[in-house]
Amino acid sequence: MWAVVGLGNPGKKYRATRHNAGFLFVSHLAGIHGMRLRKRAHLSRTQTVEAEGEKILLAQPQTYMNRSGLAVKRMVENGGISPERMIVVYDDLDLPIGEIRIRKEGSAGTHRGVMSIVQALESRRFPRIRIGIGFMGSGWDAAEFVLSEFREDEKKGLKKALEEAADALCIILRGRIDEAMNRYNQKISLN
Repeated sequence: MWAVVGLGNPGKKYRATRHNAGFLFVSHLAGIHGMRLRKRAHLSRTQTVEAEGEKILLAQPQTYMNRSGLAVKRMVENGGISPERMIVVYDDLDLPIGEIRIRKEGSAGTHRGVMSIVQALESRRFPRIRIGIGFMGSGWDAAEFVLSEFREDEKKGLKKALEEAADALCIILRGRIDEAMNRYNQKISLN
């Protein structure tokens, strides 16, 4: 079994914000399978789907971004999912909208949701898909920017990123993460 954990903040107030790119991705995946995340488990909204011959737990932690590790730790401890089979999806303000990046493992960088997961699991060994939310530009505070909503002219790029992340996920589920990294990490933005 695999888990795809999209990071974000629960509640209407945050639903369409840049920081909820991980939630948006998991909802996108559920929609592809004609489902919604209706179940509650592991401090998360969840749904189980099948793709690439694998059972996949889709999860949106309901612990708020900075405490995402609490939910992920429950998935590992109670759900029997190893960190190496848990793909964490989250926003990245250092990537342009429409771009994604994939990593097998690594540091959390400055992303507090990923920091929480690394601390809770005491491990950096889990794959990630980062979704570009655009550069904040001058005059923005980082916290304000990530909690702002996508502008209308950015939604096409976001849709492209969600679709590419879904394609990359299929490659990863086939056990070919290096291929996914080569395909998506080397792209040059034409936007």
